[in-house]
Amino acid sequence: MSNKLDHHHRHTVQRLFAHPLGHNIQWVDVVCLLERLGTVHESHRGAWVFSDEHGTLSFGKNRGRELTEDQVMRVRHLLQSRGLAPARSAA
Repeated sequence: MSNKLDHHHRHTVQRLFAHPLGHNIQWVDVVCLLERLGTVHESHRGAWVFSDEHGTLSFGKNRGRELTEDQVMRVRHLLQSRGLAPARSAA
């Protein structure tokens, strides 16, 4: 993982990639993580929008404090595309 991330950010990444899929991942934690990688804002329609040098991605309307399963998967794909997937340990 990137050196830009502190312990809190790395913990959030671990929770995003946990199996089975976590259902209590808070938007505030994910926004804090994504702000280390680029810019994040909430659109006038309530969607979280992330932008960096690679492009812009919307995560859909924020209906509560926790991410939906689809939003978790979208954040996972974003992090993987930026090289931030956690290292897998050998079983």
